[in-house]
Amino acid sequence: MLRAVYRTVWWLIAPLAVLRLFIRSRRERGYREHIGERFGFGIGRVPEDDAPLIWVHAVSVGETRAAQPLVDALLAARPDARILLTHMTPGGRAAGEQLFGNRVLRCYVPYDMPHAVRRFLRAWRPSLGLVMETEVWPTLIDECKHADVPLVLTNARMSARSFKRAAKFGAHAREVFGGFTRVLAQSPSDAERLSALGARNVSVLGNLKFDMASPAAVVARGRDWRRAIGARPVWVAASTREGEEELVLQAFAALNGENAVEDALLILVPRHPQRFDEVAELVARKNLKLERRSRWAPTPTPTASNVGSAAPHEGVRALPQDVNVLLGDSMGEMGAYYAAADLAFIGGSLLPLGGQNLIEACAVGVPVLIGPHVFNFTQATADAVAAGAALQVQDPADLARTLRELFNDKPRRVSMAAAAAAFAARHRGATARTVDVLATLLPEHASASLDL
Repeated sequence: MLRAVYRTVWWLIAPLAVLRLFIRSRRERGYREHIGERFGFGIGRVPEDDAPLIWVHAVSVGETRAAQPLVDALLAARPDARILLTHMTPGGRAAGEQLFGNRVLRCYVPYDMPHAVRRFLRAWRPSLGLVMETEVWPTLIDECKHADVPLVLTNARMSARSFKRAAKFGAHAREVFGGFTRVLAQSPSDAERLSALGARNVSVLGNLKFDMASPAAVVARGRDWRRAIGARPVWVAASTREGEEELVLQAFAALNGENAVEDALLILVPRHPQRFDEVAELVARKNLKLERRSRWAPTPTPTASNVGSAAPHEGVRALPQDVNVLLGDSMGEMGAYYAAADLAFIGGSLLPLGGQNLIEACAVGVPVLIGPHVFNFTQATADAVAAGAALQVQDPADLARTLRELFNDKPRRVSMAAAAAAFAARHRGATARTVDVLATLLPEHASASLDL
């Protein structure tokens, strides 16, 4: 009965979903493109042949970047196979284009409606499906099972909050989670919760995000920026969300208040590019002098063809001393922003949004601060704090106080930076373990070794 209600609700809300796409396209034009793909139309396997197709679904930017090491490993290990990368947001699609170019096929995943999903599966005929982290769509799972497409929940996580919500559905939840062929969990606690919800064949393989590495050229670009900034204290607020920049700027004002950290520079990097102008206006209203990265150091944004090989930018002009805030209005350069900073605050955590990935900052070797709301990254945050790589703050005042303490204690910053790099290095390897499992799930005719 619940399944019938769920599918009926989708039929009712589908027109509203399309309307929402057009509304959102006012801020991000990509939402009005490829709408047919969201209903399984306008797509097709290219070219028509018998090469195995591995389908990887990464809903948005974060999941796409988390999938990068796995997609790269699959492309290297299985040159005879094709990779289809699907998304739900234009940001995710743009990130996939930036990271992989024409090395992968791409489209939007269809809405969770039976006929749309069937059209998608008939068109692409995947040999194996991988959905990243928390993407649990009942109809998609059902239709893959009926079409004999092995579906794996990869880099899976399940927060305590999400577990409580899902457990309310009882047997219906167990039926949905039991539809996955395999579940590859990030941590033992994730595996325990997923198993309690009915998932079968659950393994703990670690977090793919630890295998993400900022390209050396991007990190070198950030070092160049730092030289152009000079000896000022620099902190980056990375992947901030709507409503959070106000809190970050409160912390910045407190940092510049009593017992000020003189000449401190804030690098402010909103998570969503459609908000760059909005955040710039907010900074202006605070009477702070802002410079945009795109105007100050207009180097080409990395693409699939130049990431990892582009030379670091030489001769960046000095950043004017009166600039208070550098707006990170670019894509694919988070590693550069971290490399240019002494300290990193990870956004999505001062408000109850679940936090964002702190691993990339650790891998660059920058001490990390993160707010109290980290339910999407509970294990990684706890492990980073235990390793001495990160500190958790409770509010803007606490953030300002901790920044001041660390700016005034260079030996402690150096120690935290070393601990961060060591923490990131110690947890790598999930990609290789994941590929080993996937090798057992490809059909016989495509069973060449997936050894890395």
